[in-house]
Amino acid sequence: MSVGLLPFLACGVLIAAGVTLLLERSLVRELAGVILLGNGVNLLIVTAGSTAGRPPFTGTAGIADPLPQAMVLTAIVITLGMTAFVLALVHRSWQLSGSDEVQDDTEDRRVRLRSRRGELSATVTSRQDAYRRLLADQRAELAQLEAEQAERGRLQEADLERRIARVHAELEEWTERLRAQGLTEEELHHRLEQAGRRAEQAAMDNEERIEQLREEHARTRREQAARKRELRRKLKARQREARRQMRAAIREERERQALAQDPELEGED
Repeated sequence: MSVGLLPFLACGVLIAAGVTLLLERSLVRELAGVILLGNGVNLLIVTAGSTAGRPPFTGTAGIADPLPQAMVLTAIVITLGMTAFVLALVHRSWQLSGSDEVQDDTEDRRVRLRSRRGELSATVTSRQDAYRRLLADQRAELAQLEAEQAERGRLQEADLERRIARVHAELEEWTERLRAQGLTEEELHHRLEQAGRRAEQAAMDNEERIEQLREEHARTRREQAARKRELRRKLKARQREARRQMRAAIREERERQALAQDPELEGED
């Protein structure tokens, strides 16, 4: 005698409903899930274990297999014991808390909060390190700019001193050459006056050149000062942005911790 499809469908429905109820937090629903799951498994064993037949004690021909029936009887006893145990848990939970809801374990929640605090500390530390690196980079850039500016000014001053020294050396050399030619004092004086006029003209030209160099140097210093102010402004803007992001991250993490807090978790970790 063949077995129809309906018993297997009934087994599937009972097992699915039992597993679904076992995943709930209510102990009463879990009890119903245990009962439905046990009945579904028992029905599956009976349906798939053997075909219909006569009782085993009537003879040997055409009798039903007694093993599935014995397994189902054992399963019924086990299911009854589980039902009694879960009923005791429900009664005790109702006496202690007035509810049959299964709450999260306090220690698990404490561990979760510790992990979140560790994540917050790691986030804050990483942001602080990034902020320090940003400050170090900006300060190094400013120091390099100041060093370049100082080196440029030193080179310009050295070039100006070399030019002045060369002019003095040329003047001394020209005077010595005139004296070596045996000129009289009057001629030497006349030559010196001419040279003085030329020197004055050259000095005026040099002064104009020096003034131009000074103006160029002042313009360069103004440009460098403007660049420095711009770099400082960018540095301050980056610092403000980094502080704002850090405060936002700390605020979000504190809000998450405030939402996750529980009265049972007060006190030392």
